[in-house]
Amino acid sequence: MRGTRLERVDRIWNHPEYQRCLEEIRICEKDRIFCRHTPEHFLDVARITCLLAWERGLDVDRETIYAAALLHDIGRHLQYRERIPHEQASARIAEGILADCGFAEEEQAEILHLIRSHRTKTNREDLTGLFYQADKLSRSCFSCPARDLCDWPEEKKNQKITY
Repeated sequence: MRGTRLERVDRIWNHPEYQRCLEEIRICEKDRIFCRHTPEHFLDVARITCLLAWERGLDVDRETIYAAALLHDIGRHLQYRERIPHEQASARIAEGILADCGFAEEEQAEILHLIRSHRTKTNREDLTGLFYQADKLSRSCFSCPARDLCDWPEEKKNQKITY
C-alpha cells in the first residue's frame, strides 16, 4: 500500500463546501436514530478499506481511499431534501472539491468511480469491491440501540466485531 502524508485529504476536510455539506448532514440527521453519516463513519470506511487491501496484498493509494471515503456520503443532505440518490449527489459535490484540492483528472476519475459505486453490491476483490465491503463493515450493528428498528436484513447486519 502506497503511503502518503494525506495533505490533499486534509484540504478536502478544510474545504468550505465540504464543511458546509457536513453541517447540512448534521442538521438533517440530528434526530436520526439509525447510523449517521459522520466523520467517524467516513474514516472507518477509509481504514477498513486499507485493511482489506493490505490483507489481500493490493497495492492501492491511501490518499485515493481516504479522499473517496471522506466524500462518499457528502451528498446525503440532498438525498434527504431533494430525493437525489446520495452517491450521485456526492459525486457531483466531490468533482469541484477534488479539483480545488489538487487531484489530477485520472485520480478524480478513480475517486468519483468509488463514490458512485459504493452502494452497488459486488463480490469483486478490487478496490471497488473492497470499498463497498468497507462501507458495510463500518457499521456496528451489534451495539446499535436502534438495531431492532433497522430495515437492514438480519443477515446483512454486523453481529460481531470484524474490523
